[in-house]
Amino acid sequence: MTSNSIFDELLEEQTIFKNKEILRPSYTPRKLPHRDEQISEIARILVPALRGETPSNILIYGKTGTGKTVAAKHIGRELEKKGEDLSVQCSVIYLNCKVVDTQYRVLAHIARHFDRDVPLTGWPTDQVYQDLVEALETKKRVVTIMLDEIDKIIGKSGDDILYNLSRINSDLDNSKVSLIGISNDLKFTDVLDPRIKSSLGEEDIIFPPYNADQLRDILEQRAKRAIKEEVIDEDVIPLCSAFAAQEHGDARRALDLLRVSGELAEKEDEIVTQKHVRKAQNKIELDRVVEVVRTLPTQSKLVLLSIIILNESEKKTVNTGKVYDKYKQLAEMVDIEILTQRRITDLISELDMLGIINAAVVSKGRYGRTKEISMSVSPDHIRDTLLNDYRLSTLKNFKTSVQTKL
Repeated sequence: MTSNSIFDELLEEQTIFKNKEILRPSYTPRKLPHRDEQISEIARILVPALRGETPSNILIYGKTGTGKTVAAKHIGRELEKKGEDLSVQCSVIYLNCKVVDTQYRVLAHIARHFDRDVPLTGWPTDQVYQDLVEALETKKRVVTIMLDEIDKIIGKSGDDILYNLSRINSDLDNSKVSLIGISNDLKFTDVLDPRIKSSLGEEDIIFPPYNADQLRDILEQRAKRAIKEEVIDEDVIPLCSAFAAQEHGDARRALDLLRVSGELAEKEDEIVTQKHVRKAQNKIELDRVVEVVRTLPTQSKLVLLSIIILNESEKKTVNTGKVYDKYKQLAEMVDIEILTQRRITDLISELDMLGIINAAVVSKGRYGRTKEISMSVSPDHIRDTLLNDYRLSTLKNFKTSVQTKL
């Protein structure tokens, strides 16, 4: 006899979704609409692996949501499967350099893929590299290493990892290694050592943005398996596609819009309509801003908090001088180093570029120029995020005064 559970009633409720995971960007479908050309080109470059030969290295470029990662994972899966059919050992290793973000971690993760007991910290990097070479040499195989968001590791740790991986074949007799770098930044190779740049970028492939019609095809393909037919209006997918096409043809954005629209409709016990798409658009944008604010440096958070306080107390745009005065006041309260006004002006410009504030340069005639600053997003949703920074946590005790009097 099973006991009553708080989940029983929830499990019995009718849901919008058949399989919500299909609408997540991490899901890799069996067929990728409108990417046949790019997939064929990557497959052409990698096919030597199935003959036991070393493929050329590849750099894949394209804006966020253009299908780079999902295409690379799809091809990797097909390569391993065909290798099994032909009794050729083809291994594909996918790493996101935003997560695995140092040379040590990359080498350790690859070595651990081949069952080497390498700790994720603690060894000299040369020792990890040597252990990886030994792991690769245990049998004859071709290894393809996919480094997604490769520019992130270059920006943080330099190009040593690419130097080591691009020369690893010279240390191997049995195995062969090729690299696939995936990046949103077309210019990230400009900072690389010319020798690394030459060996890494043997083949370049560009993924262009999707248009609204292509995004609609992608959403329709996913929706058939993810959402029940009778619970979605026919104009929902076209609207999600149109919104995402405005965001540089971002398929991730389109999928998130459709998924969040379904979640909102489910919460309201309604079918999915245009109303839910518009609500989802606002929610996703707010979530993006909150995440950006959460990851700001503490000094930038203090500047942003100063702007919020001034905007709320004065009910109008404020200038750089007033922001700096308020910033100094708050910096003293939390015992943080006070930056120069010039540096604070730079931080204000950065917040403007992120779309969190509006900072317009205006002329004051013979008094020179200044920036008039206002919030471009609702401060109610980001104030708590700012005050959750442990270095600003003492300001929580002054929350009332921070919002009104300060």
